[in-house]
Amino acid sequence: MTKPIMVVGHKNPDNDSICAAVGYAYLKNELAKRETKEGEVAPVYTPVRLGPLPPESAWVLEQNGIDAPDMIGHVHARVSDVMTENPISISHSATIMEAGRLLRQHNIRALVVTNEDGTYRGLITTRMIAERYVAATDLLVDNASNQMAVAGDLINSLGQSVDELTETDVIKLHKDGLLKEAVEDLMASELREAIVLDDDGFAIGIVTRSDVAHHPKRKVILVDHNERRQAANGIDEAEVVEIIDHHRIADVTTANPIKFLNLPAGSTATIVAMEFRRQNVELPAHIARVLLSALLTDTVIMKSPTTTDVDRDIAQFLGEVGNVDPVEFGLEVFKSRAVNGDVPVEKLVGADSKEFQVGDSTVLIAQHETVDLQGVLAREPEIRAHMKHLQKDHGYEFVLLMVTDIVAEGSQFLCEGNHRVVNRVFNIDCSGKGGTWMPGILSRKKQVAAKILEA
Repeated sequence: MTKPIMVVGHKNPDNDSICAAVGYAYLKNELAKRETKEGEVAPVYTPVRLGPLPPESAWVLEQNGIDAPDMIGHVHARVSDVMTENPISISHSATIMEAGRLLRQHNIRALVVTNEDGTYRGLITTRMIAERYVAATDLLVDNASNQMAVAGDLINSLGQSVDELTETDVIKLHKDGLLKEAVEDLMASELREAIVLDDDGFAIGIVTRSDVAHHPKRKVILVDHNERRQAANGIDEAEVVEIIDHHRIADVTTANPIKFLNLPAGSTATIVAMEFRRQNVELPAHIARVLLSALLTDTVIMKSPTTTDVDRDIAQFLGEVGNVDPVEFGLEVFKSRAVNGDVPVEKLVGADSKEFQVGDSTVLIAQHETVDLQGVLAREPEIRAHMKHLQKDHGYEFVLLMVTDIVAEGSQFLCEGNHRVVNRVFNIDCSGKGGTWMPGILSRKKQVAAKILEA
């Protein structure tokens, strides 16, 4: 069975990261149907995420009948990437003859032995059966001719129950376990096989030493990022097959040439929509609305300076396909976010936060967009306490929170840690209570992070 290719955004996913993954996975699956020849197995593309679902993403996906992408913790190779699924099994009460026939019929070395209810009991292998046959030669005493006794014992062995030769001291694995850990255990085991069980005790896979001889790599497509710091854990062990992004080119590397589409657009969703047009793939209304929501959140309803003429053109296109007015729809998307007072402080500060390397230091720049700036600032002591906690625990040079008012078109800067860089870059004093109001500052990427990285 072909393993799915994951389409994944960055850590602490925002709406663009989620929706671009959903939209691009849909596009790639449609292209796979078109390009796969009869008799071939089409690759499958699956959107996934690296963190909690933003409220607006949950809202727009639910409104359009789309399941939320599954959350993954890493892209390290897993046991399920190499295991043979649905292994051949035999009842513990069957005979050795029946076991031998199954082993020969399927050209395999091991059978799963099951209890009466089908749950896992142990393994029987060709090696165990061979050892039983070799043991029959013990009847040859002092080189005396006793061939009939040996033959009789061998014949009797064929009627023995599988249970008598079942090995129960077998390594048990979980399908989502790290492969590298399973390899260490398997290589240290006397057996060549390990069994993969589900939570109910049924065997769902088997892993042999041959299976792990060539370390597999999980295939991924990165959207809305191309920086290792923001990528899934284990990205260096994965095979990145494509990158679709609108940020600066960073440090994700690949062993082979790939499709790397990096454009100066206001959102990755814009680029995905452009690909629908370029590839001449029909864009369904529900996918159009999902992509439009991401375009509008990333460009702050096209008020952000990152907004390009291409974004405006694509927003109009997506609105027509999705049968919505872009501006009115954008306001609905922003209103779908939880009321500021109901948002846990961890989510208010961390839901849309990104780490950046500045010289030898790491900084965290977070953004919270709202239509109720004063409601957020009323929680300033709580917010600052959490920012100090983040700064201390992770060793950040500073933590900067942009509370962006999409109506007033500006951001309130709150900073904890070393204020000097922020103060110098923006010629402000961001050390006091209440922070500093920055009119016209809407884009973290272009108006804030870029300036700090250049400082």
